[in-house]
Amino acid sequence: MNRESLATGRVVLIGVFMTALVTSQLTASKLLLFELPFSIPVTGSELVMPGAALAYALTFFASDCYSELYGRNAARTMVNVGFAMTLLMLALVWTTIKAPIAPFSGVGQSEFSRVLWSSANIVAGSLLAYVVSQNWDVYVFHAIRRRTGERFLWLRNIASTATSQAIDTVIFVSVAFYLAPKYLGIGMQYELAMVASLIVGQYVLKLGIALADTPFVYGTVAYFRR
Repeated sequence: MNRESLATGRVVLIGVFMTALVTSQLTASKLLLFELPFSIPVTGSELVMPGAALAYALTFFASDCYSELYGRNAARTMVNVGFAMTLLMLALVWTTIKAPIAPFSGVGQSEFSRVLWSSANIVAGSLLAYVVSQNWDVYVFHAIRRRTGERFLWLRNIASTATSQAIDTVIFVSVAFYLAPKYLGIGMQYELAMVASLIVGQYVLKLGIALADTPFVYGTVAYFRR
């Protein structure tokens, strides 16, 4: 393998992973709605999901490429560092919000806070979902790799991403939109029907991305192994 290419790949994939992770934290509070040309159970013809779904799905693409190229321990290190960087990002955003605002600022204090600072239920749900799902993704990816060697990259990519995305979706939506509001009194509590709709809608999108990104995983791994 080309050492220089692998070194470049390490920087690029870590950069993609961290960027997508931070973006997902900043966009989690907005709910998205996509119209479908057909109907599916629970959600009907509308997919409703947190805004983080789009950016967060990219983290699994990056982590699978990284796992394949650099191994299980390196991937787990990236996941754990990503968790620490998320906490750092939240701390920096919070301190910026609390800092005194200039009277001639083009953005008001309330607008700035409302856009950049997710409520505590969103933060709790996203952090818990991240720790569990990302470590599960690395575990499943390498459990399959131990049995298949370098063959069947498509299988470990789809299997690890599909199962970890399911875990992530259930934990995040349940905690952020139902459990935390109901039992901790933080955030807005949604009806169970809406919670189920959010889970299904978000997972359908994530599963579609997991299937669609497989050729890109092959291409990325091959490029940095050239």
